[in-house]
Amino acid sequence: MNRQDGPQRPYDVVLFGATGFVGGLTAEYLLEHAPESCRLALAGRDRKKLERLRERLAAVDPARAAGLGIVTADASDPAAVRALAESAHVLASTVGPYIRYGEELVAACAEAGTDYTDLTGEPEFVDLMFLRHGARARETGARIVHACGFDSLPHDLGAYFTVRRLPEGVPLTVDGFVQAMGLVSGGTLASSLTIIARRNQAAAAARERRRHEPRPAGRRVAAPLGAPRFSKETGTWALPLPTLDPVVVRRSAEALERYGPDFRYRHYASVKTLPMALAGPVAVGAAAALAQVPPVRSWLTARYEPGRGPDARWRERGWFRLRFVGEGGGRRVFTELTGGDPGYGETAKMFAEASLCLALDDLPVTAGQVTPAVAMGDALLQRLAAAGLAYRVRHAR
Repeated sequence: MNRQDGPQRPYDVVLFGATGFVGGLTAEYLLEHAPESCRLALAGRDRKKLERLRERLAAVDPARAAGLGIVTADASDPAAVRALAESAHVLASTVGPYIRYGEELVAACAEAGTDYTDLTGEPEFVDLMFLRHGARARETGARIVHACGFDSLPHDLGAYFTVRRLPEGVPLTVDGFVQAMGLVSGGTLASSLTIIARRNQAAAAARERRRHEPRPAGRRVAAPLGAPRFSKETGTWALPLPTLDPVVVRRSAEALERYGPDFRYRHYASVKTLPMALAGPVAVGAAAALAQVPPVRSWLTARYEPGRGPDARWRERGWFRLRFVGEGGGRRVFTELTGGDPGYGETAKMFAEASLCLALDDLPVTAGQVTPAVAMGDALLQRLAAAGLAYRVRHAR
């Protein structure tokens, strides 16, 4: 379904939080790559900052920047957010931590039948939005698509791409392996610290969601944590990676029968040496323990405020490689996706293309809280490939 077939609205895509670090990168990408017919707007709470951003974008494309709309709204103002949602076919939000700033936007989109994308990697937020607003979104036809950046879009689509190269109607397994290098912005740091500090609340939200979420009838889907091991397929040590990514993959598998009658996904970080494999969990555990201490969280946040991030020189050094090993029905396939800076350059690209996909492309009819693979699948794979992020089959037998 093309959302433009519905009620006419002033904008196709409104980017909320456009003056933030990743918001600015996304605005630049949209300005350069959205079709001329796509009506874009920048949104946030500070009109002067939005106007300065539009002036900066004018250096890239003066004519296109002059046509950018500007909409002011505070994420804590329900009336302003409701008007914002009603003005757009797709509302794309970069404002985190989402557990603190995101709910009014999701609620407004669910009520207005407006499609919504974000960059959250916060499991608690995703679960609470399903519980509080998923049903209303299904009623109005809104598609609420979380995690459209490096968390968790490329992993979700990577599993989807791999599954489609395996036989149908048989048990399937996919293992995903992640390698990446890049710096973080202040906003990302704030969201990460929030996730760590709210582990107990996140666990409670997940339990509540399990009580209400239907299970796939006659099918089994699992995303177990797995155990540390050496991966012969990738030539690296594989460490279980308990992020939002495998949860998103599992939910895609629960929604799509193409994943087979019995599907299992495991998610790993790849490291090259055994010392790195041994040191990794210790470092993560220490960081998690420190993040539980409020003064430490405050000090870290103050050192790297939201809105700041790595400059172009540092972003050019970033890279990622995702590899997927799928098996089933006597077939084995090894797929891969590689790209540049994962947290910002490529995240802005993924996020912008997902938002444009929802706004402009003919897609399967879905509604409610859905994953990128369920909402956009093949259409988004094609968009990403055209943008330089093409999955490929390394080998198969």
